[in-house]
Amino acid sequence: MELILREYNLKLKHTFTISRKSIDLQPTLIAELKSDGISGYGEATANPYYNSTVPMMMADLEKIKPLLEQNLEETPEEFWMKMQQTLRHNSFALCAIDNAYNDWYARKKGVKLYELWNYNIDKNPLTDYTIGIDSIEKMVAKMKDLPWPIYKIKLGTSDDIAIVKALRKHTKAIFRIDANCGWSVDETIQNAVELKKQGVEFLEQPLQADDWHGHKEVFKHAVLPIIADESCIIETDVLKCHQHFHGVNIKLTKCGGLTPARGMLAQARELGMKTMAGCMTESTVGISAIAQLLPQLDYVDMDGALLLKEDIATGIRLDFGKTIYSELPGTGVALL
Repeated sequence: MELILREYNLKLKHTFTISRKSIDLQPTLIAELKSDGISGYGEATANPYYNSTVPMMMADLEKIKPLLEQNLEETPEEFWMKMQQTLRHNSFALCAIDNAYNDWYARKKGVKLYELWNYNIDKNPLTDYTIGIDSIEKMVAKMKDLPWPIYKIKLGTSDDIAIVKALRKHTKAIFRIDANCGWSVDETIQNAVELKKQGVEFLEQPLQADDWHGHKEVFKHAVLPIIADESCIIETDVLKCHQHFHGVNIKLTKCGGLTPARGMLAQARELGMKTMAGCMTESTVGISAIAQLLPQLDYVDMDGALLLKEDIATGIRLDFGKTIYSELPGTGVALL
């Protein structure tokens, strides 16, 4: 099995700002696994918050090439267990290779990946579209630029309530709020009261990731559901988040790919928690992988490719929040 690595710098339509950073370019890595005339694709973007760079991912993935020399017959679960022995310290690299193998495995069987898992896509949730932090005028303009049924609004400024009120004047869409660790306990509890009046569905990760006492207070007193993101990285975090959050947002890059993500989602559902998957500004390669999980999700944020000036692949398409799958097997991806 051949491993081919490609590095890209994805150009964004607009400067994308959250509470802790702004970006105009998103570095990303595409991993291709090729065997028996079939290719599978996986993606992982760089992220300084998690100390992940494309060169680091590429260097670590070079180490697994000897493990790929033979034609593999493992299931994706067996493959992931073998790969994580070398890549356990680099979940982003593990994600890229795991997603590529899942894609390749389903393509070899001639089925879409969600079909391999026996998932029913009839009741898939709609994806939101993210509005990054900016001036109120520019945030309104971004929202008007793409009419959408659900908007995820990035906050963490001194004018958060004013921003939401201003946006609400221009749409009846559902709002979701993501403060990216930018609020205090008191801010969260107080803001939730006003934001509920503005048609907000839930709050995502308002506090610092390790503020477990604060999470408990917010969980008890906030009038809106709270979804964990930065506090939920790997499988053992799901149980930690129980009774501290109402749900968890699983990121494939953070947990190490589709294989562990499926386990985390199953565990969250068993605990009675809401399930969500999110993106890290991936191209359509990464977004098409996330889309395979839709039947297991209550919410999804998979708008990464919509934020790009130019995409690098075809795969799933989004139409007013609805996912339209590719006719190709696996995740349905084809590089441009």
